[in-house]
Amino acid sequence: MPRFSYTAVNLENKKVMSEVDARNEEDFRVIMRKMGLVPLKYSILSEGSAKFRLKPKDVAEFCRQLANMFSSGIPAARAMEILKDSAAKPKLKALYTNMHSELVKGVTMSETMRKHGSTFPELLINMFASGEESGQFEKVTVNMATHYEKEHKLNAQVKAAMRYPMILAVATVAVVFIVFLGVLPEFFDTLKSFGELPLFTEIIIAFTEWLQVSWMYVIVAIVVIVVGGKMSLTIYSVRLKYDEIKLMLPLIKKPLRTIYTARFGRTLASLYSSGVNMIRALEITGTVLNNKYIEAQFPELLKKVKSGDQLAESIEIINGFDRKLVSTVQIGEEAGRLDAMLESSAEMFEYDAEQATAAIVAMMEPIMIVILAGVILVVILAVMLPMAAMYETLGV
Repeated sequence: MPRFSYTAVNLENKKVMSEVDARNEEDFRVIMRKMGLVPLKYSILSEGSAKFRLKPKDVAEFCRQLANMFSSGIPAARAMEILKDSAAKPKLKALYTNMHSELVKGVTMSETMRKHGSTFPELLINMFASGEESGQFEKVTVNMATHYEKEHKLNAQVKAAMRYPMILAVATVAVVFIVFLGVLPEFFDTLKSFGELPLFTEIIIAFTEWLQVSWMYVIVAIVVIVVGGKMSLTIYSVRLKYDEIKLMLPLIKKPLRTIYTARFGRTLASLYSSGVNMIRALEITGTVLNNKYIEAQFPELLKKVKSGDQLAESIEIINGFDRKLVSTVQIGEEAGRLDAMLESSAEMFEYDAEQATAAIVAMMEPIMIVILAGVILVVILAVMLPMAAMYETLGV
């Protein structure tokens, strides 16, 4: 999907520079309208400018290495030279080499990063730009290193939580194909010779015979559903509805809300503690939550904050966050220590997110085991029912 770089004006007549993914120019204009922005100029980034995206782990290492070198008094150009010389991955080496040549010419770090399209997260680019303007670049790099280390940890936990259920799902499908295509047909050929079979067994035999003929179509259908589902999520309206539905599902809505709240708290805390004003911090935070439904509610949140409403009262309109967030932010505003409260609330929700991830694992494992056990039970019943009937007929 093409990525558009744009300069736009928001509802307060202020310029906004950022990037967004859109299928085409018409889709881009629709997204701009939904975000309450009027584009002044925009361009489609070339494929070469966004060949790959840095993973949170690589971003964290990048920030941590820069922070260590900046604290030792090493200038940006020299720091990048050290990074390119020590990079083991070819892609990173090429990236850092290009960035070093730009920095030597006098281009700022944030501008250099922006030239590489979506390689660097938009949050990081904006934070570095803010640090360059405020003179707190070293502090920003430290904050961002911590931020992306925690982001990587949370992502790793979520992936680990889903890995076991996915393995069980694949195993279940494999068992169905092996048993129904390779094992049961031989049993059923023997059972048919004994005469009339129970209805349940007849149904399983019919399914087995159908699967023997149509197994290729079944595999193609599964692939089409998986690939088609992923492709459909690149459509903004589909992704918007998908992200909304996720937050309403009984079993996973609470863990997901906790994870999104932790991401919001950590990002806003990192921005605000680095000297970014609250309006700009909320604008940036509203683009990195990885849930389009929640992000689509941020223009209304920003409108309330700009009109003078307290942050806690404004956050209350967001459907998708843990309700405890409102209370913690309200306490911070009343005490005049919003930055400290945001930091502590981020830590609290990150812990809750870890517990939520563990809850997802605890919930998914028994469900998948029960499904696999159900498949095995069906096979056993399909074979044992006619054998039991046969023994009964023989008087055994």
